[in-house]
Amino acid sequence: MDSFIIAALALCSLTAPAFGDKGTSKARSCSDIRQFYSGKRFSLDGVPQSEISGEHLRICPQGYTCCTSEMEDNLAVLSRKEVEGVLKEAGRSLQNSLNGQYKTFDGYFLELLNRSALNLQESFTATWGALYVRNSQVFSELYMDLRHYYRGANVNLEDVLNDFWARLLEKLFYHANRQYSISEDYLECVSKQIDTLRPFGDVPRAMKMMVTRTFVAARSFVQGLVVSGEVVRKVSQVQLSQECMRATMRMTYCPHCRGMASARPCANYCSNVMKGCLANQADLNTEWRHLAETMMQVADRFDDPSGVDSVLLTLPVRISEGIMTMNENLQTINSKLFQTCGNIREGGFSSTAVDDAMKGGRVTLTNLFSSSLPQVTDVTARLRDLQSYWVSLPNLLCSDRVATGTGAEDKCWNGMNRARYLPEVMGDGLASQINNPEVEIDITKPDMTIRQQIMQLKIMTHRLKNALNGQDVDFQDTSDDVSGSGSGMCTEEMCSRGPRLVDLVTETPRRYPLPPENKRVKASANQNLPCTAIYLYVFVISTLL
Repeated sequence: MDSFIIAALALCSLTAPAFGDKGTSKARSCSDIRQFYSGKRFSLDGVPQSEISGEHLRICPQGYTCCTSEMEDNLAVLSRKEVEGVLKEAGRSLQNSLNGQYKTFDGYFLELLNRSALNLQESFTATWGALYVRNSQVFSELYMDLRHYYRGANVNLEDVLNDFWARLLEKLFYHANRQYSISEDYLECVSKQIDTLRPFGDVPRAMKMMVTRTFVAARSFVQGLVVSGEVVRKVSQVQLSQECMRATMRMTYCPHCRGMASARPCANYCSNVMKGCLANQADLNTEWRHLAETMMQVADRFDDPSGVDSVLLTLPVRISEGIMTMNENLQTINSKLFQTCGNIREGGFSSTAVDDAMKGGRVTLTNLFSSSLPQVTDVTARLRDLQSYWVSLPNLLCSDRVATGTGAEDKCWNGMNRARYLPEVMGDGLASQINNPEVEIDITKPDMTIRQQIMQLKIMTHRLKNALNGQDVDFQDTSDDVSGSGSGMCTEEMCSRGPRLVDLVTETPRRYPLPPENKRVKASANQNLPCTAIYLYVFVISTLL
């Protein structure tokens, strides 16, 4: 009989309720969470004054609590909104960085192009005088077409350069033979002989190769920066899942409901939550790194001996060399053209005036080159820093949340209580989350917006690799491919301002419906009915015996 009574009393002690961390027979006050909850701008209507039974909880561990179902619901929505806010702010920062890199390189490239055009105007006016002045439009249109090509316009760069030399041949032939009456049809015949006649020597071929290589690389490089910013903008707007909301609530605000406001998440626990929440975003990592690496390879091309400054700033010299080559072989060129296109009758200018018009010397340009390219170097360094952005986001969100210091691993919040977190940390990406203990994820259903952005990164990387091989990159046919973020086509006014960064709108997350609060159960010291019955039963049995 004694053993039976002892067993009954032991059962009573096991069924006695525990309050918070201390375990006491008196319900604890909820004043701390009431103050915290009010500080989050929620109404205190319905918030308990003291702990209540927690059978109604659907996210936090069930046990005596200071949170009602409505409070749990509100705090769950708040937890997701706060995480999304951090992600969007990080996205804005990255967008601003990419936009800054775009403006840095774009300003640098256009400054070189403008300097080249100005140098040509000044040096050709001094060297060729009236001959240049009368034909300046040919040169200005060349620079305008090059600028439009760089901006992403539907311009064939090879056609632009071929047309420039053909028009220049017509102009120079006309001025070299002004003693003759030359018709438009005859000049058209002259321009058609440029490939067989090669009046400018090897200059057009060499210039075409260098200009095409430089401009294709520059255009694809700035396009890569624009596309990267658009990818970040779209991904930053992806709303976190309901499962993620539950997980962030359990990690962030359930300790408050349990009276453990000071408890901070275990480091590995937070990692698993955030790796689960950002699994789709982490899948961007591979293609994001490929794009950044390819862009750095393109940028390296700008810094070699035949880099962007060398090509752009020597354009006047190369064109001048072509003109000098034609002048030196003018009689031979004229003879061949007369044979091919036919004889022409004399006009009203003397040969002396013609000779004076064609006189000129070689153009020499000095002090045009910068000793270094800090702008390109800065862009490359920043791209290198951003390579691991998508897989570093979980650490970013956990950095100021988790418990730290001596003994933190044993006293941190593990999702159920203050104790060590035992599960292993998951890998990065959707496929690695199949056994994530904190966030339920269907790995067969990836986020389609993010998958589209992965494809956009692949397309841009492919274009950049083509640019590395000197292949022209046509953005005109991709204005709506995959992401709809734009192809980089824009007017000069729009382009000059850099890629447009759209302000991100923080949408109100959908409220996750929780079951209605069970108001039937209230916590109090005299609610220990099972133990009362056991004591009474033991007393009756002992009396009867």
